[in-house]
Amino acid sequence: MTSITIVTGASRGLGRNTALCIARHGGDVILTYQSREEGAQAVVAEITAMGRTAIAFPLDTGDIAGFTDFAARLRAALRIHWQRDTFDHLVNNAGHGDRALIEQTTVAQFDRLVDVHFKGVYFLTQALLPLIADGGRIVNLSSGLTRMSFPGYAAYAAVKGAVEVLTRYMAKELGPRGIAVNTVAPGAIETDFGGGGVRDNPDVNRLFAGMTALGRVGLPDDIGPMIASLLSPDNRWVNAQRIEVSGGQGL
Repeated sequence: MTSITIVTGASRGLGRNTALCIARHGGDVILTYQSREEGAQAVVAEITAMGRTAIAFPLDTGDIAGFTDFAARLRAALRIHWQRDTFDHLVNNAGHGDRALIEQTTVAQFDRLVDVHFKGVYFLTQALLPLIADGGRIVNLSSGLTRMSFPGYAAYAAVKGAVEVLTRYMAKELGPRGIAVNTVAPGAIETDFGGGGVRDNPDVNRLFAGMTALGRVGLPDDIGPMIASLLSPDNRWVNAQRIEVSGGQGL
């Protein structure tokens, strides 16, 4: 039976790459987007061209009140498009970067990071648990910044650290259902994340490349295929792990 994977925040960046890689591995994809509907539909078109099934839903992962409605729409879509009541994999990817030194961080910035990156992951997963198939997989996205420090990312890294702890608890509590839960922690990647600083600022790019054993920053194609492989049957025994995908950053 074809696997069905939900990838949040898949209209661009790592989410887009992950959704496309899952489709190349033979899976179907349900992707979400916050505001970039055109980008999301472009991803749907690419996946459809591969002969796979894909649909896109709007979702603000920082708006917990909307999760019940999203779950209801998802349940209906599963029946219409796949004649199923469950999906197989959840990739909690959606997020944003907000750089500010501790002394400059506002309450609004902090709260939004917590709402999107931690509370959103926690309560979206909770809302979707009745729809995740036994034996399924959950992948939560973290960051290399939970292991190494870079000024300006204290709040962002702290909430990602919370996600890493949450991952272990999810693995423990969902283990009786055969659901494996892991964290993937990318290093510096060339995307539009955080305003595209790593991609567009040569000085920042060189700085992180110089901190990386392989001598360059990462690309989306370094992350999406790894997540897709983690969802494959070949990795069924990988569980409760933080897997850093950074090329050896900050060694």
